[in-house]
Parts: sequence; C-alpha cells; structure tokens
Amino acid sequence: MYRVGLTGGIGAGKSEVSKRLAAHGAVIIDADAIAREVVEPGTPGLAQVVAAFGPEVLLPDGRLDRPGLGDIVFADPELRARLNAIVHPLVGARMRELEESASPGSIVVHDVPLIAENNMASAYDLVVVVDVPPRLQLDRLVRHRDLTREQARARMAAQASREQRLGIAGIVVDNSGSLAELDRQVGDLWVELRRRAAQAAPAS
Repeated sequence: MYRVGLTGGIGAGKSEVSKRLAAHGAVIIDADAIAREVVEPGTPGLAQVVAAFGPEVLLPDGRLDRPGLGDIVFADPELRARLNAIVHPLVGARMRELEESASPGSIVVHDVPLIAENNMASAYDLVVVVDVPPRLQLDRLVRHRDLTREQARARMAAQASREQRLGIAGIVVDNSGSLAELDRQVGDLWVELRRRAAQAAPAS
C-alpha cells in the first residue's frame, strides 16, 4: 500500500484532483466527508459538539448548522481548537478503519485539508499539494461558496500559509489553469504515483 496525503488551501480545488485520482483507480479517503459523517444526527460526535457549543449550533431538523458553527470557530482560535479536539480523533479513527479495509497493493489518497497545520506530513509516503495563488483562491471562495470577501479571508487566514503548504510538498499540482490542464497534470501525477508505489513495494 502506498499512502499519499493530498492537501491544499480552501478553494484550491483539492476535491477536483481527488475526483480525478479516484477515476484513475486511487482509493480516496476524504477527511471532510468523514468529518460530516461523525457529526450526523444521533452520533456521539454531534452530542459532544452540542455539549461544547450549545444547542444553538443545531438546525431545526437536528442536524449541525455547519456554516453557523464555522462562523463561530473561524473567528476564534480557542474555539476552533475545542472543536478540533472533538472531531479530529473521531475522523482519524474512521480514516484508519477505511485504510485497513483497502487491498494491500492500493494507492490510498488521504484527502486532508490540514496536513501542514497539524504537522502530519511525515505520516504519508508522499504529500501532494494543490496550489493556486491566494488572489484566485479568494475569488473562487466568493464565487462558488457564497462567502463574503471577509468570510473568505477569515477562512484562508485560519489555515496554513501558502509557503507552509509548499514547504511540505513532495509534488505540487498547479490548479490555476483550465480543467483540461488539470486533467493532464493529474494523469501525469497518477503515472508518477504508480511508479513510486512500485518502487516502494517489497520484493516478492
């Protein structure tokens, strides 16, 4: 098994890269999707979040108000740390479970936004960073996520800097161009991942 950490700043297009790697045959373990799963109604995770932040973080149907909670924690590093202390261990346990169920020869891609922030680069055989200039990141967040420029800047500021992410990159995917250009880069990336996985595989 070859373990890849895939990361990038919010709005960089990490999920587009993830989708394309899945189409090539990678096993994708998506930290964001799992983070939603562990706070679904009825889960111990949601009960812990409500205990920490109060029932006002719930929508009328009992689901977590993710944008509302996001506004609270992105403005306050202490509250963000409190939320992370609840959610991250649950996400980590579920990711390990999914990885253990992958077949031994798989290329397993952990799609994780906070590899740089949490000093997790050494946990992977390779870190791939999806990169765009901050100006483009901001524009995409405003256009595609219904955020104001202030909200978008706050979310960007809550993450590692571009330099910190590039500092842990084994390979960089530049997603500032067209989707066709991204297709080409991900195709090349897949060839390289397979080459590295074959090299790392123990001789039979």
